[in-house]
Amino acid sequence: EGVSWELERGTGQDVFEDHGIGCLPSTVFKTYDEAIAFLNKNPEKRYVSKPTGDADKALSYVSKSSQDMMFMLEHWKRKLTKKVPFLFQEFTPGIEMAVGGWMGRNGFLSHFLENFEFKKLMPGEVGVNTGEMGTAMRYVTAEESLLARTVLLPLEAALIRIGYTGYIDVAVIIDKKGNPWPLEFTSRPGWPLFQIQQALHPDPCQWMLDSLNGQDTFKPFDDIAIGVVVAMPDFPYSRMTRKDVTGFPVWGISAKNRFNVHPCEMMLGEGPCLENGKIKTKPMLVTAGDYVLVVTGTAPTVCGAKDDAYATLGQLEIPNSPIYRIDIGCRLEKQIPELQSLGYATSWEW
Repeated sequence: EGVSWELERGTGQDVFEDHGIGCLPSTVFKTYDEAIAFLNKNPEKRYVSKPTGDADKALSYVSKSSQDMMFMLEHWKRKLTKKVPFLFQEFTPGIEMAVGGWMGRNGFLSHFLENFEFKKLMPGEVGVNTGEMGTAMRYVTAEESLLARTVLLPLEAALIRIGYTGYIDVAVIIDKKGNPWPLEFTSRPGWPLFQIQQALHPDPCQWMLDSLNGQDTFKPFDDIAIGVVVAMPDFPYSRMTRKDVTGFPVWGISAKNRFNVHPCEMMLGEGPCLENGKIKTKPMLVTAGDYVLVVTGTAPTVCGAKDDAYATLGQLEIPNSPIYRIDIGCRLEKQIPELQSLGYATSWEW
């Protein structure tokens, strides 16, 4: 049932409303023609499109204007083979932030993960939406997290009732008045969020087992963590066959940095290595797809975690034009003070 909160966006919105958490008005469409007719009646407004159910993920789109959305609707109608439904929400300016928690048998564990995603392919939030090119995160207590108290803890009883265990996350837009408008659930580990979380987790086996037995032994590290996705062409479209993006060496992983390097689509293979003035073919880690790895860094501050992550990334070498953003975390220099003036992200420091 918790999965339907994420996949069926209308169901998720109902869950929020049923627990006193206000949502932005939304309109669900079963056909592109319905959405086109709706947009023709509301040409002055700007909308965000979200897929629901088994609809194509390409339907997730933040338009710049009604004419932009109209073009995309007509484009989807011509090109997409997957069926709708999807929904429109009126665009609301603000700062996107999320908070997640681990549900044990008896409820949420002690710490909640405040996090900020960087979704677009290119620096400055330019380019195609990849889902996530990197994330900044920090574990905090409920007392330290206004967002957790507002949009996550009110759902605890319902999650216990349906027997939900594991990670669940709520993304919101916080407007200028400080209202957190829920956008969506993530009722599973996110990618690369889960890899980045490992930089803040003690050995997960014991505390995860304990949580299923009704005990809370979760004591995450209190640093800020930043993770950067490292990919290769033709990411994010992934239209090449697996053999076209497999076998590219990843040099530079060492005993000193290996805990900051999280393999995703990688495998053991062979590659040329310079050793004692000669190039030799040796066993090594190579790519096994275009979503290669995630690099993490940790520190008490966002700036320090960012520098730590990019220092490790600079030690790696990958052929074939690796793809990654160079600004993960940077926009928080401006956003953290704005959020703190509204009572959010109080434990964060740039």
